[in-house]
Amino acid sequence: MKISIIGAGNVGSLTAMRIAQDGLGDVLLIDVVKHKAHGEALDLEDARPVLKYNYHIKGSDDIVEIKDSDIVVLTAGLARKPGMSREELLTKNAGILKSVCLNIKELAKKAIVIVVTNPLDIMTLYALRITGFKPSKLFGMGISLDTARFANLIAQELGISCTDIEALVIGAHGEGMLPLPRFTKVKGVLLDEFIDDKKIESLTARTIGRGAEIVASLGTGSAFFAPSAAIAAIVKAIIKDEKRTIGVCSYLNGEYGIKDTCIGVPCRLGKHGIEEVIELDLSQEENARLIKSAALVSGAAAGLLTYV
Repeated sequence: MKISIIGAGNVGSLTAMRIAQDGLGDVLLIDVVKHKAHGEALDLEDARPVLKYNYHIKGSDDIVEIKDSDIVVLTAGLARKPGMSREELLTKNAGILKSVCLNIKELAKKAIVIVVTNPLDIMTLYALRITGFKPSKLFGMGISLDTARFANLIAQELGISCTDIEALVIGAHGEGMLPLPRFTKVKGVLLDEFIDDKKIESLTARTIGRGAEIVASLGTGSAFFAPSAAIAAIVKAIIKDEKRTIGVCSYLNGEYGIKDTCIGVPCRLGKHGIEEVIELDLSQEENARLIKSAALVSGAAAGLLTYV
């Protein structure tokens, strides 16, 4: 199994390490900066005797090396700076993404592609247009990260293990996300049995602002520990054919009353990529908010898609 990661920044390099340690396949790390990915790979190789993992990893600045990849993880792009929204990244990262996607289309036609580049939902839709890949084979990381953040904040509030939390978030990866307390459980019991409405509202707001909070705290760059963990979990679900339900940014064409755009919803993942889009029994208000989130993605992507 050949897994290529395009972009050797913090997210890409840490994703490479996690995938290698999990023994999921041979890892290729690619970056446009001369020798950067090669250096990262050498460093990761040197960790093998200490970690007692005999993984295989290679780094290169030549995009041709992705040829015949089984999975391609696309992390290339600029990171957010303090005060910058994901949408402000749109124009610059679209240029980077287009070049990379044209290469994927030529060199790795059968690959499953996972988009991580921000603004994620728009970039996923753009990548689909450029490559012409089936939506089951190209999707974005998105809300799997946001769900983890929601679960973590709930666990901290209750002072219990995060493994006791089954959280759920849908919508765009960013300010348009929709945490769903009604579908969130603590040890199998609905969240509102543990926390009052006011505190739930506070936790959902903190979840929506978590990425910006991290960016502001770091000063430069953005989150990479949790995003890389979320990516590795998706890759594992595909390679191990887990048939696991994970929230990802998926193309919808009628599901939830949404057509021809990409948005975060729970999907069942296996060896073929997205094997089923899970349609939740949303309330009228929840569904309206999801449709609004999807409309914002479509609107932001509209001008961009004329240049495909």
